[in-house]
Amino acid sequence: MRVVILCVAAVWLWQAPSTDSKKPADTTSAAQEQAGGSASKSGNPVAATPDSLAAGKKTYGVDCAMCHGPKGGGDGDLAKQMTLDLKDLADPSTLKEKSDQELYEIIDKGKGRMIGEEGRLKPAQVWNVVNYVRAMSKKG
Repeated sequence: MRVVILCVAAVWLWQAPSTDSKKPADTTSAAQEQAGGSASKSGNPVAATPDSLAAGKKTYGVDCAMCHGPKGGGDGDLAKQMTLDLKDLADPSTLKEKSDQELYEIIDKGKGRMIGEEGRLKPAQVWNVVNYVRAMSKKG
């Protein structure tokens, strides 16, 4: 049941417009403490190192790929079953206008009908997923 809820929520990640432009005050500082670093210009305190990308890929595979697909194409099995129309995360234009902080907030808090990972993933884990999704779009 939780898998279905997560997938349904993921569908609307890119479809619903964001009405909340307020950034959580403790998101970056908590991740900085866990990552042991300082935030970059993008607001991302976790460097996109090979370790971060590997960890992000693992988390993405467990929590995101069922809807967004293994390569971010929006063609995950659950998205197909539910006839969802998700954007291609591997397409650089999809994420072009989104900051790392915005991606963090979407993954952590959810957006539209996509529920977030808040309370289930540590901030550094969410940043790893942000790094991995960014890397997917750069390869596109």
